[in-house]
Amino acid sequence: MIALLVHTIASNAKLYSEAIESIEQGPVEAISATGANKVQVVWHAVVPQIVLPFLSFTIYRWDINVRMATIIRLVGGGGIGNLLMQYQGLARWREVGLIVIMIAFVV
Repeated sequence: MIALLVHTIASNAKLYSEAIESIEQGPVEAISATGANKVQVVWHAVVPQIVLPFLSFTIYRWDINVRMATIIRLVGGGGIGNLLMQYQGLARWREVGLIVIMIAFVV
């Protein structure tokens, strides 16, 4: 879990910083020209340009983390895969099917 957390934070930080660096300067200059202060410039020119990339990067990392939590069981960790393997070993196929469906739904 700590490894997933550290990797997610590092990856998102890189992706977020690249999204901020690639914003269009036109809206920033236009709002600054109207006499807006720095908070207003950030709120009205920067935030609308970075909301969708931030949201997409966050959802993408969540998807990766759910998949990794399922696979971590194969290398000795816990995670969602632990419950899946436990029910599979007990031949509780309804529970296995439900877990697989829930993993697919979440992903």
